[in-house]
Amino acid sequence: MNTLTLLSPAKLNLFLHITGRRADGYHELQTLFQLLNYGDTITIKPAASLSLECPGLALPAEDNLALRAARRLQQESGTGQGATIHIHKRLPAGGGLGGGSSNAATVLLALNQLWGLKLPTETLARLGLQLGADVPLFIEGRSAWAEGVGEHLSPVELPRRHYLVVHPGCSVATAEVFSDRELTRNTAPITIATFFAGGGQNDCETVVRRLHPEVDKALNWLGNFSPARLTGTGACVFSSFDSCAQAEAVLARLPAHWNGFVAAGVNRSPVLDVLAEGN
Repeated sequence: MNTLTLLSPAKLNLFLHITGRRADGYHELQTLFQLLNYGDTITIKPAASLSLECPGLALPAEDNLALRAARRLQQESGTGQGATIHIHKRLPAGGGLGGGSSNAATVLLALNQLWGLKLPTETLARLGLQLGADVPLFIEGRSAWAEGVGEHLSPVELPRRHYLVVHPGCSVATAEVFSDRELTRNTAPITIATFFAGGGQNDCETVVRRLHPEVDKALNWLGNFSPARLTGTGACVFSSFDSCAQAEAVLARLPAHWNGFVAAGVNRSPVLDVLAEGN
């Protein structure tokens, strides 16, 4: 296999509770991750060295999580192989959709196969966690209930839903939210059954609404059509619908200065399916 082209999927946090704060400063949480059939596109080709192509990239390439993941995999495996990584971005930075983490995980999974390393999923997840708390989710490739800092994952089969995701044009820094004095940090843990019975909220939402008025406006607008929620620490907001047509009908009314997309929830990452075909 000389070239791999993969969808690097987005995620939604269907709820997000901050249940405590550890001595090292990291926050304990509970969340339910829903993977989507929408995301960035990554193409990887063998090469003599590692390089990254990402049109419109705001940060230096060396700071990109995908390239850092590839270098970490080189170091872990001791391989001298390289690759050219091309990322076509559709997911906004600071949107709460896990774009950077998904890119890193997709690169780890793809290069593990392209380079013939055959490292187990547990090793890749360990490497991924060093890059970001959400990376193991995309390595495992399953919609999941998560606890700890997000790394303790229990796969969940979620009912088929369609989601309208709205990006109100701003970027939210996770560190900004988690360092805010008014962030709730003592929400009582809940069970999966409680969530499905209608429990749960996003503890970050109040802080993000205050810090970013555009997110507040987007939540209010989308809430006119269906209950709306923030994903992760934002800035994207979402609502769920029974059908794609219902979600598309609301998307058609989206204010011109915002962006949005409709996607279906999936229980298994499309990355796993494509890589399985290549074995």
